Parts: sequence; C-alpha cells; structure tokens
Amino acid sequence: MQTNYVAYYRVSTQMQGKSGLGLEAQRVEVEKNTRNGSVIAEFTEIESGKRNDRPQLQAALEFAKANNATLVIAKLDRLSRDLHFLTGFIKEGVPFIACDLPHANKFTLHIMGAVAEQERDFISERTKAAIQAKIAQGVKWGTNTAKIERANMFAQSIHTHVQTITQSGIDTPAAIAAALNERGIRTPRGAEWGAGQVVRLLRRIEEKEFTK
Repeated sequence: MQTNYVAYYRVSTQMQGKSGLGLEAQRVEVEKNTRNGSVIAEFTEIESGKRNDRPQLQAALEFAKANNATLVIAKLDRLSRDLHFLTGFIKEGVPFIACDLPHANKFTLHIMGAVAEQERDFISERTKAAIQAKIAQGVKWGTNTAKIERANMFAQSIHTHVQTITQSGIDTPAAIAAALNERGIRTPRGAEWGAGQVVRLLRRIEEKEFTK
C-alpha cells in the first residue's frame, strides 16, 4: 500500500525563505526518502526556532491527520529543541519520519528536547557561577569592566558550541547565528543571534583564545 506523506519545511529567516537557502536542500532530502509513496502536500514555515506558535506546522499536522498521512521532515531539528513544544507535538499522535534520523521515535524527541534544555540551563548556571566568583574577588558589577568580564564569561561558556558549528562547515556570521538559534542558544540578553553579534562573539573568542 502506498504511503501518503505531508512534507514540512522550515527556514529561520525571511531572507532564507526568499532565497530558498536551506529550503531546496530540505526538499531534496524529502524527495529521496519518500520514493515509496507520494507527497500529497507541502507546508513551509519561515519562522524562528525559538517560536512555538507555528501555523504552518499546525496546518501540516491537521492535514496529515485528515488524510491518514505521515509527516516527513528533512532534519529532526526542523521541529524544535524546546522540550515543552516537542511533548505537545508527540501528543498530536501523527506518525513522522525525519530523513536525517529515519529511526527516530517519540523517545528520541523527548531526549533531544531534554538535552537541549539541560544545556541551556548549564550555560546559564556556568555564567552565573563565574559572575559570583568575580563579585567575590571584588569586582563591582555594573561597571564597564564588569560588563566586559560578563561578556567574556558568556563567550567562554558557549565557545564549544561555536567550534562544533564552524567545524561542520558553517562559517559565515549569518549562518552561525542561524545555527545558534536553531540550537536554542540565546544571547546574554535572551534574544536571538544576528550576524553582527556573532562577529563580536567570534572576535572575543579569538582574543581570549578559549579554544586553545
């Protein structure tokens, strides 16, 4: 019996959506992994990985339910790295296939979300602990020196993530920013990354030689 598929694609920015950057690669992967059936509908979200109110994903899920279809995504991280969101997705009960992890299941989603959430907590805790240590050494928080120290400590706490991203071949500030956002890693102020912020981050990491 032929399997019906509903494809869900997501890119993180309006620029990526207009240029097709990332979108065509996702479509190629979906086409390669659905040859045993037919893609009966496609839904494309131009949305931040931080946001969980995704109308196109919801529409894809409803369409798949109504047509007894399987949701197919090119990469598992096209869904989310937020544990609460992934739990809600699982409750929808729609069968899914992730082309990059064809054997992924509900348990995989739980683990992926839990690990990402824990890593975000670790980054926050490491930064706070370093700040407290500086305060204990007599650094007066709120001064320009203290702000620089805080930026340095935050850069150190995430430099391994940046290194992993760049070693995978992602090397432009805009692409690195998108990758950090996809991983759920935010700036010190809790915002999403932009290319300019990544340039400053890379400069700080290089100056402090965190990777050596």
